[in-house]
Amino acid sequence: MLTRKQYELLRFINERLKEAGVPPSFDEMKDALDLRSKSGIHRLITALEERGFIRRLPNRARAIEVIKLPELSAGGGNGRRGFTPSVIEGTLGKRTSTPPIAEDDGNRPVAVPVMGRIAAGTPIEALQTRSHTISVPPDMLGAGE
Repeated sequence: MLTRKQYELLRFINERLKEAGVPPSFDEMKDALDLRSKSGIHRLITALEERGFIRRLPNRARAIEVIKLPELSAGGGNGRRGFTPSVIEGTLGKRTSTPPIAEDDGNRPVAVPVMGRIAAGTPIEALQTRSHTISVPPDMLGAGE
């Protein structure tokens, strides 16, 4: 599974290899993905190499070889089966269907929303999608700020 930035970088490298026959430089990759530093590109390339999508040849500049693409590793199909976007539409400013929590009953469990999974590694945009809720006893919760 790739993040959106990893997928974009892999596609950019593959397209540049097909067009020019030479992989893009770190500066070209940084500009194509609108990143501020080359260290972000280095982390993305390392992640792609660890996942087996590319191979770097040691002691050579621009020596990147695309081994497989997500479309090919997912068995063809629609071309985006192995890709999950890391940005999910938020609910800021939208009404939610969950009623507010009543504070007068101290014995009733409180429904705490679980807001999705957070991927470890490269930072992604904040997730605002409620996946489910967990019932928690009120004495485990603080009074708030």
